[in-house]
Parts: sequence; structure tokens; C-alpha cells
Amino acid sequence: MDKQSRRPLLGCIADDFTGATDLASMLVRAGMRTVQTIGVPDACATLEADAIVVALKSRTIEAGAAIAQSRAALDWLRAQGCRQFFFKYCSTFDSTDAGNIGPVADALLDALGADSPHGADFTIACPALPENRRTVYHGYLFVGDGLLNESGMETHPLTPMRDPNLVRVLQRQTKSKVGLIPYEAVAGGEQAVRETIARLRKDGARLAIADALSDDDLRALGAACADLRLVTGGSGVAIGLPDNFRRAGLLATTTEPALLPEVDGPAVVLAGSASKATNAQVAQWLSSRPGMRIDPRALARGEAVVEQALAFVDEHLAGRQPQPVLIYATATPDEVKAAQSELGAAVGELVEQALASIAQQLKARGVRKFIVAGGETSGAVVQALGVQMLQIGPAIDPGVPITVSVGEKPLVLALKSGNFGSVDFFAKALRYANGERP
Repeated sequence: MDKQSRRPLLGCIADDFTGATDLASMLVRAGMRTVQTIGVPDACATLEADAIVVALKSRTIEAGAAIAQSRAALDWLRAQGCRQFFFKYCSTFDSTDAGNIGPVADALLDALGADSPHGADFTIACPALPENRRTVYHGYLFVGDGLLNESGMETHPLTPMRDPNLVRVLQRQTKSKVGLIPYEAVAGGEQAVRETIARLRKDGARLAIADALSDDDLRALGAACADLRLVTGGSGVAIGLPDNFRRAGLLATTTEPALLPEVDGPAVVLAGSASKATNAQVAQWLSSRPGMRIDPRALARGEAVVEQALAFVDEHLAGRQPQPVLIYATATPDEVKAAQSELGAAVGELVEQALASIAQQLKARGVRKFIVAGGETSGAVVQALGVQMLQIGPAIDPGVPITVSVGEKPLVLALKSGNFGSVDFFAKALRYANGERP
């Protein structure tokens, strides 16, 4: 391998923090040395890795701001020497009719087209993640056995997904023509996908939803995208990209697991997601372990909720048998709707700020391990903790790795997307945080 091959090959931009760790975990598993940054690093920073994932908190912000942040991340990744770029969003295509998936994809294509016109005039969009039962068929996104709009995502407080047809969803977000790479083409393998892409380009499509039902489908898509400057999708599509670099002689064949440093200190679980999966995980935890719920109405009234939560944690960590606790704002869709009706859309931000403040103060008190549920919550917590870079370790559950921050006093972090993880995820994550493995 030449000198260039020791520089990053794949530069990734993720629209939230848990999605970034999901993607980084996928790349590590595929044998790429991967580093995740929290936000865009300083211009002078240089990293030695096969892949870099820049984690943004841009999924639900105004589209113009999301574009600006994503362009800044792209500029930094290009300065690192990356050969190909990946825009990562959620496997449930979380967005609104105004964006941000379409606007950001358009902006990245525009930026890359300036120096590579042919390779940046087209990209795919595929959120499929079969191992977590997210599949796309004829443009429709399925979660398990049901359509996206029957999965609970239709009641998401920030990005309610009420249309399962992703071609329609993406077309409402972009002025570019959106096509479809149907399952029949994907099942036909790499060459059939390439031929479909050529036809779509000829017809004027700039973006195309890609079907996928299995990991083999994702590998076929990945191989067909080897020459594209930009690929977009969920973390699943990334499993097909590393082999492209191997075939080009740019990436070693080793798939050694990532080794993380050991970190001593107590742990805490923080949950802000209102997803079905996190609700079930909270209920499982509370069946045998201590937890305290944060009431957004009490926060809005100015009550000392943060101080009460800190006292609750102190009580259980200082006992004869110290035990980790759960601090959560997780609620049912009806409870979320009632809180939004009373407090407005700012209810989510109130909760995020409270959990971030709790995390920051717990770090000052010596807590070194944080299990966090919810993409927006994870972003707020990581920023409050001052984490700038993560080493990526093995997966606790599909899409959720254990990580350790880079710095003088490292922290163990497990950042979980709301919909991810088994029902006993919190207990399992704590075992990983303590250096245990199943």
C-alpha cells in the first residue's frame, strides 16, 4: 500500500451522535480503523485512520444550518485526503418534508461536483439495516413486518414519519429528480445495479432510493457504488464499501477487533428517547433496578429537578452496595403529546438540557461511564461532557458499540439510538462498560 493508503479512505458525516457510533461500529467490524469526532475538529487536526466519522447534531435543526455544518465537515474530511464520502442518517429515514436528508445530500453533491463532475452527479439513498429489521422494498421502508408509518415513528415528536414511500418522502425534500433502484436490480447483483444507475442518470435522476432486504443486497449496492464520490444511507450500506478499497489494494485484510483502554469508575444510565424500544428498556430496568423519572412540566416550572436527580444518584452510588441508576424522561406517545400540548415543541430541549447538566455534574463527581439512550439526548450529553473524539470498540447490540473518549481522563460511552437495542440493553451495556464480555 502506498503512502496515500495510510491516510483516511472514507470520510463520513452523520446527522446525529448515535448514528455516528452505529456507522463507526459497522466500519470497525468490516476491518477499517475508525475514529469518530464530535463535531468538526480544528483545521490543524490530522488523524491516522482508514475511516473518519464526523458526528453532527444536525438531524432536526433548520435545513440551512444543517447544510452549513455538513459542508464544513466535508471540507475538513477532504483536507484529510479522504477518497470517498458517506452521508449517514437514521435507518428510519428520520426527517420532515422540509429536510434535512434531501437538502444536505444536494449540497454535498454540489460541493463534490466542483472537482469530480461525473462521480458527483448522482448518489443513492438507502436506509436499510436488515440486522435491525429495517428493509426497503419497491421504495417502501419496513420496520420489522410493518410499514414505517405503522412502527411508532408516525408519532415521533420531532420527525413523525407518516409516509412509508421513500421516493415520495425524498422528492418532497429536493428539487433533484428522485428515482428508484428496485429490488429486481439489486438482487441481480453489482452489474445490474450499475446498469440501473446508468439508466437513472440518463433519465435525469440525481438521487435514487435503493431497495435492500439482506446484507448481500447491501454488499451488491456497495460494490456498485465504488466509483461514486458520495454515498448516502443508514449504516447498513457501509458494509459494502470497505471491500472496494481492498480490491483497489488500499486496505488491509485484517479484521482484528478494536481494543479499548480500561476505565475505572461508577456508571449511570440516562434515557431521553420516547421510542417503543427505549420504553421497553426502561421498563425492564425498573423491574429490578432503581430509576428516577424527570418530569418536563417540573422543569418548566423551575423546580430543582436536576438537583433531585443528582441526589438520587449520590444516594445509590454511596450506599453499602453501590449500584448504577437510571435517570429517564422516557414517556409514552400520549404522554409526550400531552407535554407538547402544554409546553410546546421546546419540551424536548428542556429534557436534553436537564440530562446534559446531570451528566456534566456527575462527571465532576467522578462518574466515568455513561449509557445514553436517544440521538438528540446523546448529542447534548456528549457535548456537555466535553468529549471531542471517540475510540470505537465492539458492538453491544447491532448498531451500538461501546466507546472510550480520547483524552487525559477517558470516559466510557454507549450512545444508543432510541429504536435500537434489545430489551435488556442497559444491563448489557453496563457489563461492556465494566470490561466484561458475554
